Amino acid sequence: MFADNPLLAQLKQQIKETIPTKEGTIKATDKKFGFLEVDSKTSYFIPPPHMKKCMHGDRVVALIRTENDKEFAEPDQLVEQAVTRFIGRIKLFKGRLNVVPDQPQLRNLSLKAKTAKGLKHDMFAEGDWVVAKVIQHPLKGDNDFMVEITEKITDANDKIAPWWVTLAENDLPNSEPTGIDDWKLHDDADLVREDLTHIPFVTIDGESTKDMDDALYARKTAKGNFELTIAIADPTAYITPDDQMDKVARERGFTIYLPGRNIPMLPRDLADNLCSLIQDEERPALCCTVTVNSDGTIQDDIRFFAANIKSHARLAYNNVSDFLETGSCEKWTPSKEIAAIVNDLAEMAKARSEWRENNAVIFPDRPDYRFELSEDNDVIAIHSDMRRSANKLVEEAMITANICAGRVLSDKLNMGIFNTHAGLKEDKVSNVIDLITEHGAEGFNADNVITLDGFTALRRWLNNQETQYLDNRIRKHQSYGEMGNKPAPHFAMGLDIYATWTSPIRKYSDMVNHRLLKAVILNKEPVQIPDDEVGDELAIHRKHHRMAERKVSDWLYARTLKQDVEAQTKFKGEIFDIGRSGMRVRLIENGAAAFVPNSLIMDNKERIESSADQGTISIDKEVIYKLSDIVEVVLSDVNIDKRNMVAKPTEVFADLPKQDA
Repeated sequence: MFADNPLLAQLKQQIKETIPTKEGTIKATDKKFGFLEVDSKTSYFIPPPHMKKCMHGDRVVALIRTENDKEFAEPDQLVEQAVTRFIGRIKLFKGRLNVVPDQPQLRNLSLKAKTAKGLKHDMFAEGDWVVAKVIQHPLKGDNDFMVEITEKITDANDKIAPWWVTLAENDLPNSEPTGIDDWKLHDDADLVREDLTHIPFVTIDGESTKDMDDALYARKTAKGNFELTIAIADPTAYITPDDQMDKVARERGFTIYLPGRNIPMLPRDLADNLCSLIQDEERPALCCTVTVNSDGTIQDDIRFFAANIKSHARLAYNNVSDFLETGSCEKWTPSKEIAAIVNDLAEMAKARSEWRENNAVIFPDRPDYRFELSEDNDVIAIHSDMRRSANKLVEEAMITANICAGRVLSDKLNMGIFNTHAGLKEDKVSNVIDLITEHGAEGFNADNVITLDGFTALRRWLNNQETQYLDNRIRKHQSYGEMGNKPAPHFAMGLDIYATWTSPIRKYSDMVNHRLLKAVILNKEPVQIPDDEVGDELAIHRKHHRMAERKVSDWLYARTLKQDVEAQTKFKGEIFDIGRSGMRVRLIENGAAAFVPNSLIMDNKERIESSADQGTISIDKEVIYKLSDIVEVVLSDVNIDKRNMVAKPTEVFADLPKQDA
């Protein structure tokens, strides 16, 4: 009888207005309670009944109530909803559909669900993977949460789930774009393609690579310099800026590379066939010739031009590496002509590498980890591949080509899509100076480390340290790489300019730069001018692709290494991150990342201290671990559902009296 009493409602509202409120962000826990985080120092406990009104990450206004002299928060108004679209798994409750979100802080929720138009209840079984969106929220006046299932991703036990689920989670395509029946050349009427089919270009790729987008030729001159020609596949010969396929390429941004499979940016009939620089097949290409001096410097005789080329040899990285490193290869014997080209390319690459080591920045060699999968998508093996001589040869040729493109686009057009890096974050410069001075660095100050020359000198100094400890700490103070349409330096590479054009089959930015380079060749206005948004769009695409690659890898690692928990397999791991609650190590054998909580190092939390700022873990103020240290660990828990691994050191510190520790 009091339910609709307006006087009672008015009284409740008046009482409510006297209760203090705070705005903050919801932080859920593994239990059913949570916290309202107002700022970095202030938070309020949220009891389980009130957590039913909100989700982790929601921005809310909460009533701050007091009971038994203890304050707690009651979420009352929704300011910003954290979750709208999410990935989850079907949970059947008395035959009714529910969805459990596949997010660490939301896995305790089982949300009532209905299906979108075109989907039926009987399509779904327990554990199936779905895409859902939140259509009702208790803080919006609804009685309960309600979600709508908009897509079925795959069945519960599908072994391909890691790929399909991760792609859906990042809203990425899971198949190649649809091609067309009859691709036609759309060259500018004034573009003359030189006939270079007689030049013995070679391609060097992985044995399974189909989208071969670069071919190389080098000749050592009598003076000891190198005439280098880089030929790059030319999809812009078939795709104009007005074509629908160009819009598709921009929306995708890049070819997506995941363990065991890739999803191409362009249709495979174009990427793997018509544009691919297949041996003995004539192909349109965009080319660059330049002289590299014997000391590795790049001369100013850079020339870009269009051509028709033919690869004379399809070579594989390992075969070329064997040949260069030992003088022969069991699987491949080159002709005299091809051997001479490969040797000249290798000498050129060595000269460029030495120049960059002394004048720019070379990244330390680290292994690439590769999953070998069965036809049933089980992991057969995880390979650790170091970059060999052939990989470095191609890398140096591509870096040279991209420096050339950057110079030409900057000088001739003052625009393009440039890869840039600003060096140290402005507010971290003094921290870096203090840190390196403490460790014996001389000649660096706040003025010179923000210049290109000063920053690259700092990076070279770091590369010469005995360990990666300082490097790991200082990387946290560096800015992120960006892509922009105006020329700017790339501090992380130690280069004053850098613009990629060598992978237009796989990168939309390179397609844009191809069109700009053609404008330079023709001395005409560009048919496409990069807008202000394209760099940001591509940076977001790249971020999502990297996240997807990491998440699929984590899933496969968890599947593969689960058995090592019981076996107590010992692994060597490198510490790559230290936080307040422990450290993260990368297993050197296979590349998997595992978390080592402080409680598994020593169970007395009063004596152990983790410092993210110092990159160290100490017991009784004595440093026992620091960034870049190699430690021996065993896996203590592998959770496939959460795709994470917990490890503990084989040497655990006992909680003995301090004098005996």
